[in-house]
Amino acid sequence: MTDNQKILLIGFGNPARADDGLGPSVAEKIEAQNLPNVTVDSDYQLTVEDSAQVAEYDIVIFADASQNCAEPFSFEPLNDRQEGSFSSHSVEPAQVMTLAEKLFGSKAKAFMLGIRGYEFDQFGASLSEKAKTNMEKAIDFIVDLIKTKNFNKEAACF
Repeated sequence: MTDNQKILLIGFGNPARADDGLGPSVAEKIEAQNLPNVTVDSDYQLTVEDSAQVAEYDIVIFADASQNCAEPFSFEPLNDRQEGSFSSHSVEPAQVMTLAEKLFGSKAKAFMLGIRGYEFDQFGASLSEKAKTNMEKAIDFIVDLIKTKNFNKEAACF
């Protein structure tokens, strides 16, 4: 990866649903790092409109809470593009990348960062303590990854 490649990190999830807010929390922390060539976005869910934005970047990292990945987090390439129907309300990362490729000619590499969460069935604006610990480890990993530009990693749990 060259120094001038543009990176987009999109954190998604609902911050009012406890650990479901891990994606937006990661986005907020990464944005505060003010890393060169890195743009950060955050929302409750991904939409078809995100495909236009991701097409402008070389690397896209989707960050979301996970109920079933290994602790503390997983990071894997998003190689499989998804066909099928799309809703105007919510789409999966693979669907966003499929649209970006088909509609805008995107060649971006995409990755999925899943941070292990625990509390999803309750309303509350704060993350569980275990989820916060997992998030800090994921942030350290992502910051190091962006700084070293070593995006050739295989799927892994950390």
